Formats: sequence, C-alpha cells, structure tokens
Amino acid sequence: MDGMNAAPTPCPTETFTWPVRVYWEDTDAGGIVFYANYLKYFERARTEWLRALGIAQSRLQQDQGCIFVVSDVQLKYLHPARLDDSLLVSARLVDMGRSSFTLEQEARLDAAVPTVLCRGTVRIGCLNNQSMRPTRIPAEVQQALQSGT
Repeated sequence: MDGMNAAPTPCPTETFTWPVRVYWEDTDAGGIVFYANYLKYFERARTEWLRALGIAQSRLQQDQGCIFVVSDVQLKYLHPARLDDSLLVSARLVDMGRSSFTLEQEARLDAAVPTVLCRGTVRIGCLNNQSMRPTRIPAEVQQALQSGT
C-alpha cells in the first residue's frame, strides 16, 4: 500500500490528500521522479478519495454497470521529486456534469515548506462498461462526489 497513514476522511470544505513515498521504481537514472509517474500518483489519490466517499469502483462496475475513465489531463511540472521524498497528493472536485467530473490535483512535498511539484486538471468520464459509451453518473454517486468537495 502506498499510503503511509490511515485513509483520510474528506471534509466538505477541504481538499482530499493522500500520502505517497517516492521509491526507486518511480525514478529515472538521475534519481528524479519520471514524469509519467505523477499520473500514477494522481490516480492513487483519486481512487482513495472515492473510497473515502464510500465509492468502490469495483462495486460501481458490478452494481451500476459503469466505470470511470480519464478523458483529459493537463499537467504542469514545476519542481522535481526525488528518491525517498514524502509527498502529499491532492484531489479537489471543481466541476460536475451528468456524465463527467473534473478534478484539480497537485503533488507537493510533505515538508515544512510544502513545495508544489506538479499541478493539473483531470477530467473523468463515466462509461457504460458493456457499450463503452458515455452514461450518466448514478445519482447517489453524484451526490457522494459533491458532498466531498
């Protein structure tokens, strides 16, 4: 498990954060986090945010017949993370549609001076898992997502 602490509980007025440690496998030959790994860190934070809201993606697929997929990502790399760094990766809902939602995400050093390393927006679409076509986010899931903003 990548989290170093117990799962945080989302607060309606706060951004959800998830701790991540940088391992050898995350770095390039120079000991710096390989750029694509920030997408993995963002994915972990989103998944844990959903779990903290009571949304298990496996249950969503089995019970509701839908899955969440990334449809758009915009990233800005600001500073490098290095081997053994302790990071806090955040997710905050900024837009909610019928079949998609958008999050702002950041990875920052978990330090006295929390330097932002990577910042981005990620759009998540809801697809029918059989047809792979866009479908409405179930009402109870939409309500849970909006309560965690």
